[in-house]
Amino acid sequence: MIRTQIYLTEQENAAIAYLSKKLGNGKSEIIRQAIDEFIERRDTSSKMKRLRSARGIWTNKADIPDIGQLRKDFDRF
Repeated sequence: MIRTQIYLTEQENAAIAYLSKKLGNGKSEIIRQAIDEFIERRDTSSKMKRLRSARGIWTNKADIPDIGQLRKDFDRF
């Protein structure tokens, strides 16, 4: 790991301290998790990888109801 320093507002520091106490993790761990989540949300290539890995996961499932029939049944009401 690389050591770095950041400046926090009083509100940010208080929120991180609260989460640290509530979750039982150190403040550094809370900050690292927040950064990881931020990067994950912003990284579009990562989103595409997850979407592509999920493609076709229900292809050979036999226990999934027929969507067309479900729609017909729903449209009766």
